[in-house]
Amino acid sequence: MSQQVRAAVFRPDDGRLSDAAELLDSLGADPVPDAMLAVQPTDAAPREDADYTILTSKTGVELAADADWDAAGTVVCAIGESTADALRDADYTVDLVPEEFSSAGLVDALEADVAGARVEVARSDHGSDVLTDGLEDAGAYVHETVLYRLVRPDGAGDSAEQAARGNLEAALFTSSLTVEHFLEAATARGVREDAIEGLNGAVVGCIGAPTKRTAERHGIDVDVVPDEASFEALATAVVEDAAPSYHD
Repeated sequence: MSQQVRAAVFRPDDGRLSDAAELLDSLGADPVPDAMLAVQPTDAAPREDADYTILTSKTGVELAADADWDAAGTVVCAIGESTADALRDADYTVDLVPEEFSSAGLVDALEADVAGARVEVARSDHGSDVLTDGLEDAGAYVHETVLYRLVRPDGAGDSAEQAARGNLEAALFTSSLTVEHFLEAATARGVREDAIEGLNGAVVGCIGAPTKRTAERHGIDVDVVPDEASFEALATAVVEDAAPSYHD
C-alpha cells in the first residue's frame, strides 16, 4: 500500500503553476500549489542599438514582444531552450543558446567575442551579477533593462504551514527567490523554524546549484538537483526520490 507524495510547488500563477501541478499529478504526486512569485511588468523594452541582446526567461520574451521590440541587427541570445522556444514562438530568430543553461554558461559562450561590443541584458530585477560582471570583465559595454519585477504574492504561505505541520513529503524550488519568499511567508505566519524542520524531513529539490546554495544557507537540506535545469527534470527526480520512502 503506497501513500501519495504531497509535493509543494511555488511557480508563478500565470499558467506555470497549473502546468507544474498537472505534471506532478501525472507523476503520481499530490501537488500543493503555492505561488511564491508574481510578475510586475515595468513597461520597459530592450534597447535596440545593441550588438548582442540577452533574454533570460519566457516572461521577459513575452514582455519584449508585447512592447514590439525590434531585434534587427542584434545577435539574439537565450539563456536556455525554454527561453529560445519562447523567442521562436514570438517570431524572433535565436542566434545563440549556451551549452550550459546559466549566467555562467552565457559568459563562457560570449566572452571571446564581446570585447568592445554593446550587450543588452533584458530580464527581471533579480538577475544574477554573474552575467553582467562576467561580460564586463570580457570587455563588453553592458546595459541592463529591467523588464519586470518579481514579488511575493499576497496570501502566499499555505505550503509553509503544511511543512510546519509535517504534511509535506516533497518541495520543489525553482529559483533562489522562491526559497527566500517561502521563508518570508513562513516568517509572516510565525512558522519559519517549524517549516524548515518540516522541509528537512521531506525531499527538497532545487533546479540548480545557485538555488541549492540559497536553500542550504538558510538551513534547508537539499536532496535533489537534476542534471538538466528544467522543471520536468526536477519534478521527475524529486518524485522518484520521495516515492520509495512512502511505501509499506
